[in-house]
Amino acid sequence: MKKATLTVMAVLFVAALATSAFAFGRGRGPGYGPCGRGDFGGPAGLNLAPEQTAKFKEMGEAQSKELKPLQEKMFTKRDEIRKLWLEATPDQAAIAAAQKEMRSLRDQIQDKTTAFRLDAMKTLTPEQQGKLRASFSERGAGPGCGIGRGGCGGGGGASSFGCPNGAR
Repeated sequence: MKKATLTVMAVLFVAALATSAFAFGRGRGPGYGPCGRGDFGGPAGLNLAPEQTAKFKEMGEAQSKELKPLQEKMFTKRDEIRKLWLEATPDQAAIAAAQKEMRSLRDQIQDKTTAFRLDAMKTLTPEQQGKLRASFSERGAGPGCGIGRGGCGGGGGASSFGCPNGAR
């Protein structure tokens, strides 16, 4: 009975970890929505100049290269945490330390994404910035495919900022 309970708990825990992995994953490869194709059209309704589109594309590629090692470390850390939980007697201190490292990686990714978004805003004209702010207030600035997000997700909020033609 005890072994069956432990097995069920382990399976449920692994399922929960696998589900959370999708919450922060990036989709940059082909077939992952319109953002993965590399035909960045910019935020919807902003009528970006070709130079702005090129700049956004260049900035996005640079950010992707910068975030990739952090994301890989995060996935590795996630797998490490999963293995720690699956041990016969999970080590609370080791799990807590690994989770702390994972939070640190997540914070670094968020900091770099914030810096990218601020730089991207500087690329827009004051009129475009106003339109963007208006679209944020209309939809609410939530997660989604915002600037710095790899693929186009179905998230709500200002998800068209960063996706071609406002695709979500």
